[in-house]
Amino acid sequence: MGDFQANFIRPDTGINTVEGNVAGSRAATLSKKRAAEQADFEARKQKIKADSERGKLGIDSKFDTNTNVSAEEQRFRAKTVGLVTAEEFRKASAEAEKARGKRGEEDEGDNDGEAAPKLSEEEQKKFEKERKRAKKKALKEKKKRMATLSFGADEELDDNDADANDLSSGTKTKTINKNPEVDTSFLPDQEREEHAKAEKERLRKEWLDRQAAMKEEILEITYSYWDGTGHRRTVQCKKGDTVAKFLELVRSSLAKDFREMQNVSSDALIYVKEDLILPQDISFYDLIATRARGKSGPLFNFDVHDDVRVGAVDTRVEKDESHPGKVVERRWYDRNKHIFPASRWEIYDPAKEYGRYTIHGGEVNKKKK
Repeated sequence: MGDFQANFIRPDTGINTVEGNVAGSRAATLSKKRAAEQADFEARKQKIKADSERGKLGIDSKFDTNTNVSAEEQRFRAKTVGLVTAEEFRKASAEAEKARGKRGEEDEGDNDGEAAPKLSEEEQKKFEKERKRAKKKALKEKKKRMATLSFGADEELDDNDADANDLSSGTKTKTINKNPEVDTSFLPDQEREEHAKAEKERLRKEWLDRQAAMKEEILEITYSYWDGTGHRRTVQCKKGDTVAKFLELVRSSLAKDFREMQNVSSDALIYVKEDLILPQDISFYDLIATRARGKSGPLFNFDVHDDVRVGAVDTRVEKDESHPGKVVERRWYDRNKHIFPASRWEIYDPAKEYGRYTIHGGEVNKKKK
């Protein structure tokens, strides 16, 4: 059946019969129609055959990249594909080089009789002159294009210095400078970055030196030793000192007048400022730098002053009053923390907002109803 389809040819139409004109014309038309059908049949048969052959190809042949590679290179790749030893690779490489050399000798032998005619000396000079002229023209056009740019021509000129000297040894090459009107601040600049880094380091050192100088300044603190009644005193310390160091100075000063202060340590004392118990590890500089606020006044003022206003008083403006801090024995506070004023005291929290200043549990600027 397959051979029949492959060798199938339609029979002759027999139009060359002795018939009438009508019959002969009809036969000719049918013959042309059958010839067209036969041609279409042959085309479809060739297409089916090509598709069948393409389906038989393996996956490697469909993605073959060696179509434009020489036969020696293909053999070399086939021998070295996969995992091979160094000895096998060197052997295959030597064979491929030997085959290439043999093939090159054959090609040279075939082309011996077809060598290019040798140019005369005058023609060589003319050819060299034309080549230099074309090269010089191309260089001029390149310089003209680079002149329209604002920057970036220096590197191109450095590469072409040797060619320019060969083309015109007696003339000077025109250099292209950067356009100073173009903003190049966004481009990376090592010198600018180093200058900014040095300036940043200088400012950092200046700030640290200023803070260190401020911490060495003398601060006079007015306090009141509280044992149920107030005993106002003053002591001097540095702004960088902590509350613990301040309490030790206070204890040494009070020990002269109060006998009970001779047998206690600074750890047994607490410092209450504006109804807040300050931790012993916090420094006065921290309170001043952050402008900390207490419940009844600022924590960064350590003197004593009242808010004295002359004339009409604007109740919307917060009063500026500073009260002396209280130095209290811890055991006294534990016995009396349920009684005013100790009942208002609480431990200072830097993250807490204490709102408006209040005294005796009421607003400082409380409006009259």
